[in-house]
Amino acid sequence: MTKVRTRFAPSPTGFPHVGNIRTALFAWLFARRHGGSFIIRIEDTDVARRVEGAVETILGSLRWLGLDWDEGPEVGGKYGPYFQSQRLDKYHEIAQQLISQGDAYHCYCSPQRLEEMRAEQVRHKQPSGYDRHCRELSQEERTKKEAEGIIPVVRFKTPLEGQTKFNDLIWGELVFENNTLDDFIMLKSDGYPTYHLANIVDDHLMEISHIIRAEEWLSSVPRHVLMYQALGFEPPNFAHLPMLLGADRSKLSKRHGAVSITEYYEQGYLPEAMVNFLALLGWSLDDRTEILSRQELIKNFSLERVSRTAAIFNRDKLNWMNGVYIRSLTADEFFEAAEPYLMMDRLAGEAVISSEEYVRNILPLVQERAKTLAEVAELTQFFFVEELDYAPNLLIGKNMSQESTSEALKTAQPRLEQLKVFDAESLEALLRPLAVELGLKTGQLFGALRTAVTGRTAAPPLFQTMAVLGKGRCLKRIEAALDRLTRMSR
Repeated sequence: MTKVRTRFAPSPTGFPHVGNIRTALFAWLFARRHGGSFIIRIEDTDVARRVEGAVETILGSLRWLGLDWDEGPEVGGKYGPYFQSQRLDKYHEIAQQLISQGDAYHCYCSPQRLEEMRAEQVRHKQPSGYDRHCRELSQEERTKKEAEGIIPVVRFKTPLEGQTKFNDLIWGELVFENNTLDDFIMLKSDGYPTYHLANIVDDHLMEISHIIRAEEWLSSVPRHVLMYQALGFEPPNFAHLPMLLGADRSKLSKRHGAVSITEYYEQGYLPEAMVNFLALLGWSLDDRTEILSRQELIKNFSLERVSRTAAIFNRDKLNWMNGVYIRSLTADEFFEAAEPYLMMDRLAGEAVISSEEYVRNILPLVQERAKTLAEVAELTQFFFVEELDYAPNLLIGKNMSQESTSEALKTAQPRLEQLKVFDAESLEALLRPLAVELGLKTGQLFGALRTAVTGRTAAPPLFQTMAVLGKGRCLKRIEAALDRLTRMSR
């Protein structure tokens, strides 16, 4: 195999979603697997649709996921510049070459004429596409058009007969009839190239060996192959990745998770989990392995194992996988990962001032339950507020009454106050026998206490939670719970 050079070429017309990043990941894995280079190229020629801040978000998303690049913005390289808006002279040069050798031509058709042409094609149920009106204009006709001040576009002169064949590393050999292809625009009237021209020129000049991109671009390849042939360029290898679908097998949309990749960061997904999950969207090691480290992915990645079948984006699977990765973190790693999310949550409302030691004692209680880092803030919220807000009836468990619940809490209150060592072991040693003494099941007593000290019916392990909250706060909350029960009977 020649030196592998792959590229990710996003357009800054929006923020990167999972489909874009899956493409980048596969190109990155292939380059890393073969000891090659991964290049970032910003295709910013669609000036009207360019979104402010999109480039920074794209690059930031790649950095978050650990997808480093060998050439491109912020890195440089001998094939730059890596912004297409800075390479216009190269596209004009190639477009002029194609015109000179008779493989492209100027088109002077107005938007109004093109619109009428398309309407006519629809009325007669004809295939859509340019009707080649300007393909064979004489020099005299072209001169007249230019004298009228019309700024033309440049169209590729597609062969009217024959076939265009190419091999795709995922889809195999594909054949297209040339008479089904129109004379597409290469260079727009504003001087900017279309994807077709810029893509061909840059991939050739940057010596890209493998183009790995989404299946939606498959139908464009015959146009590109014809351009490669007209220019005498050797085409790179093509690999078109399968579509991404939602769990209901409809086109992936925002409701399925096709949102900006930055939202996954904001929602508390770990980059290692995202990389693992995205790698399995259309590729697999075997039919059973789900958890793969970055190094295992690099070692085993191959285009041969990429499926042609559409990949299903399953948010439940992502949540499960993220939970696996959260549970694998050390205590220090979990603190470093979760602490920013706790800070964001606490800044949104009133919170007790707490030390790093206090936070470090809390986090192990929820590490097994959290599926995202953002969930950690919700799971631990009651640790960081002075007053709890919950419905009094939540204190009353199964087969319990207001009276029996009050009695249980009133009996527990002084015993807890007298406890000299307020740790999990001491609390368990006190409260289990107390349930027997009160004639209650442990679940009934523990349920009342859990709601009293956390405001919830489901919370981290009771004894550890009470130990971290501390004796003073637990007693204060039990007193508040008794007051709630008293007010219920009024």
